[in-house]
Amino acid sequence: MLKVGITGGIGSGKSTVTNMIRNKSFPIVDADIVAKEVFILYPEILTQIKEEFGREFFSENGTIMRKKLGNYIFKSENSRKKLEDIMIPFIISEIHLRLNKLEQNNCKLCFLDAATLIENNLHTIMDQTILVLVGMEVQIQRVMTRDNLEIHETMNRIKAQMPIDEKKKFADFIIDNEGSLENTKLQLDFIITQLERLSVKI
Repeated sequence: MLKVGITGGIGSGKSTVTNMIRNKSFPIVDADIVAKEVFILYPEILTQIKEEFGREFFSENGTIMRKKLGNYIFKSENSRKKLEDIMIPFIISEIHLRLNKLEQNNCKLCFLDAATLIENNLHTIMDQTILVLVGMEVQIQRVMTRDNLEIHETMNRIKAQMPIDEKKKFADFIIDNEGSLENTKLQLDFIITQLERLSVKI
């Protein structure tokens, strides 16, 4: 099975590209979805977060207040690292399980959508990597509008990720997502053609 990682900075439009791939009926493991589902699959995560950060980040019915916790941990690299140390092992383990299941079902080409694909070394288990990018000004505006954040909150999130120039070093394909949707689709179609050729060789 040819495994292809999709990554990009926050606000790059990575989800737009992923949706285009989904519309082509290719199987996708979405790390954001996995990150939400692990709270249900592995409830011990909530216990560890509560012990580390306190009950103030949980609602009365016991659900985690993701935005409140996010605003808190992105102010401090130490806090962000503590949360990652709790969650990332569960997320990575679940991603491996889902990729293995696809391979057992004789899938020939699948995608892993993960914003921190490279930061968490998931690119090392991929055969190819696609990087989606936009300029900094567009990135900031998109994040502020999408997530209803102030500029300082937006910059905290951007700075928490690996710089795009560093990510470029690990990319086999790059999609410039600053133009029209049609332009993005054309770039993706070309890449998919190359990937399908590679998958036949496996």
